[in-house]
Amino acid sequence: MSDVNVFIKQKLFSSVIPMPHHNAFSAMSYKKIESIIDSTSDLYRNNYKAFRTVLTGYYERLNETVNHSNTKAIEKHKQRGKLLARERVNLLIDEGTPFFELSTMAAIDQYKNNFPSAGIITGIGLINKKPAVIVANDATVKGGTYIRETIKKHIRAQEIAAQNHLPCVYLVDSGGIFLPQQAEVFPDRFDFGRIFFNQARLSASGIPQISVVMGSCTAGGAYIPAMSDETIIVRNQGTIFIGGPPLVKAATGEEVTAEELGGGEVHTQISGVADYLAENDADALQICRNIFETLNSKEIEQLSDNIREPVYDGEELYGLIPDDLKKNINPYELIARIADASAFHEFKKEYGKTLVTGFIKLYGKEVGVIANNGFLNSESSLKGAHFIELCEFRSIPLLFLQNITGFIVGKTHEHKGIARDGAKLIHAVSNARVPKITLVFGGSFGAGNYAMSGRAFEPNFLLMWPNSKISVMGGSQAQQVLEAIGARESGLIEQFEKESMLYFSTSRLWDDGIIDPKDTRKVLGLLFSVTEPKPDKENKFGIFRM
Repeated sequence: MSDVNVFIKQKLFSSVIPMPHHNAFSAMSYKKIESIIDSTSDLYRNNYKAFRTVLTGYYERLNETVNHSNTKAIEKHKQRGKLLARERVNLLIDEGTPFFELSTMAAIDQYKNNFPSAGIITGIGLINKKPAVIVANDATVKGGTYIRETIKKHIRAQEIAAQNHLPCVYLVDSGGIFLPQQAEVFPDRFDFGRIFFNQARLSASGIPQISVVMGSCTAGGAYIPAMSDETIIVRNQGTIFIGGPPLVKAATGEEVTAEELGGGEVHTQISGVADYLAENDADALQICRNIFETLNSKEIEQLSDNIREPVYDGEELYGLIPDDLKKNINPYELIARIADASAFHEFKKEYGKTLVTGFIKLYGKEVGVIANNGFLNSESSLKGAHFIELCEFRSIPLLFLQNITGFIVGKTHEHKGIARDGAKLIHAVSNARVPKITLVFGGSFGAGNYAMSGRAFEPNFLLMWPNSKISVMGGSQAQQVLEAIGARESGLIEQFEKESMLYFSTSRLWDDGIIDPKDTRKVLGLLFSVTEPKPDKENKFGIFRM
């Protein structure tokens, strides 16, 4: 395994996860989940072996993405005395603390894999004990230029900053829009201009934004540092200009070097566009860290000593995952490997059993859990809506554990009002102001994706396991539906199979990242520690049709 990939895993999971202090876990109000996993059974061993194969394939693809083969660009970058994007992030965040990288495999299997990670690194880390969103251009990928997925990834990072009221740091080293794709990335609502719109809105919300210009920053991209609270620029390396030297010559006939036009001394001594002149990357990142000392933003305390780890090993989850997503995954076993002391206070246990609801402590923090245990029917939908209302009125964040084939169908259920009852659950999910994190640990199909806080419902974060799939329905079902109405589509099953695959999904940023099941507790703990409820003053739900 390469050094960079080791860095990612260590930064994510080897350190103590910072969390807020909470009251000690009370064994009186929660009951320990008794695991029924038999690690000696053939089923467990077969599942474990099959999933290890899936996991190995995932880590191989992750390694190929992080350690991309554009060696000429990397060598040229280093010869200029510049750090690589992930090295910059590593130097910026507090030593020994976790960095959760978002959408590492964005754009995978697109553009002939010439845009690994979509040419941009985004994630959440601690800077002087303060959680922050970090956006770092990777200039070794097509000069750090922006394709469709780069923009989507950058905007998603800003959404996370806004939703959780986190400071945002831009490590700028980009040539702007990837010109061959200009028609797809320039003019529309969520295209390149949205980045600057978001910067203005973040600023109006009192969210600090710091730019560190470590390379090119041209055309519309020049507004990133210009719209930040404070801007650092690296001497003889960073440049900021609306039009570069070739454009200036074409437009005016004037010949000027990049440094003369918009270098560090120009912008710190003449224009005032930048506020600090750094000698190199390391100096610039230290200045950024110094700025964070002045920010009046939230800090995260260390774990209290009385947090009780789960009773069961997270790696046992490997043997729980079937190779066929039509088979159910026991949600209690997953909850038992996330919750403090593997303890769970279940709500409405005997009603609507295809949905499991209840409360856990996660690193001492109260969290409401909603987990699939089969089809959603009227009873489970009503149960879920009721539970969301409880959590909303008690200001308890929600964890959606999603493994869903959809809502149950059939004459009996339609007559019973499954559409109306399912709508209640969707309504509750949509209007809950408390933080929501969604983990897809199996299948995510049809309207079940919506009801369990899929991407369209703006969870604070959406994560997936390496075995997960997402699609409107299975390929064979889609084929049968079309045949029933007299239509035929050749290759539909193969198309659905391809488009439901994990890498197709994560490439298009339908999720915020893929995680190893054994690391689920630590990742969720980190992410819940930085979430904030929506700022509305009142609990607001609309009309629940009766």
